Amino acid sequence: MTTPTANEFARPIRLDALGGAPHDFHFEADPAERAALAARFDLPAIERLAVSAAVRREGQIVYAEGRITAKVVQQCVASGDLLAAAIAEPFSLRFMPQQDGSPDDEIELSDGDCDTQAYSGSAIDLGEAAAETLLLALDPFPRRADADEVLRAAGVVGEQDVGPFAALKALKDKLGK
Repeated sequence: MTTPTANEFARPIRLDALGGAPHDFHFEADPAERAALAARFDLPAIERLAVSAAVRREGQIVYAEGRITAKVVQQCVASGDLLAAAIAEPFSLRFMPQQDGSPDDEIELSDGDCDTQAYSGSAIDLGEAAAETLLLALDPFPRRADADEVLRAAGVVGEQDVGPFAALKALKDKLGK
C-alpha cells in the first residue's frame, strides 16, 4: 500500500492498547472530514461515513474486521447528473510493520497480501484504511438508468452502431428491406 497523501479521517489506534482479544471500535466522519474526503475522491458529497470494527493484535500484526457504511453522491458518467449511492462494505485487513527496502524493489503479492497495509511507529490508522475501503467500494462508472438514451440523444454512438455490420444494416434500412 502506498503512503496516503492526506489524512482527513485519521483514527489512530495505539498498538499498546491492543491485545489478542478483539476491541470494538465505532466511529463516524464529521462534516469537515466528509467534505475533505469528498474533495480527495472527487465526489460531489459524502453524506455519511461510519465504521464498525473489531481489532486485535498478534505480536506486531494487527487484524481488523468490520464494515463501513456510507451514503455518497456521485456523477453519472453519461449525463453528469448527481446520483445517490449507498455503500455497505465489509472489510478484513491485516496491518504489518513497514519493511525496510528500496521503493524500487519488486515484490510478489499473494491474494492474502492484497488486504495488507503497512504501518510504521506505534499505531495503525483505522480511519485511513476505512477511507481507502470506501474508495475501492465506489462504482467507478456510475450511470443513471436511462444513460444509453441520454448518450444517443447527445450523438454518441455505441459499438453496435459502428463498423461493417452497422454499415450493412444502414444500407438495408435505406433500401427498405
